[in-house]
Amino acid sequence: MQSLKRTLCSLTLLCAFSGIVFSQSDTQTQTSDQGAKSDVKEAGQATGRAAKKTARKTKRGAKKATHAAARKARKGAGKVEDKTQTPPPPPQ
Repeated sequence: MQSLKRTLCSLTLLCAFSGIVFSQSDTQTQTSDQGAKSDVKEAGQATGRAAKKTARKTKRGAKKATHAAARKARKGAGKVEDKTQTPPPPPQ
């Protein structure tokens, strides 16, 4: 009789603990799924922000380079123009 009580008590405790374990694992699975979903969403948004930032920097860099090249071209053209001007006619 004593061993039957111990066996029933052990089975009852085992069932109670296993129920607790299974109920927690379901909650953690749902939470981790939602966590993974939000992580992927945040990563996508971060990638979008990085792409925009890179595009802006590229546009600005290209614009600066183009303007600098145009300034240098004008400066060089001015120097060449000074050298190739026709000399004034000699006085008579």
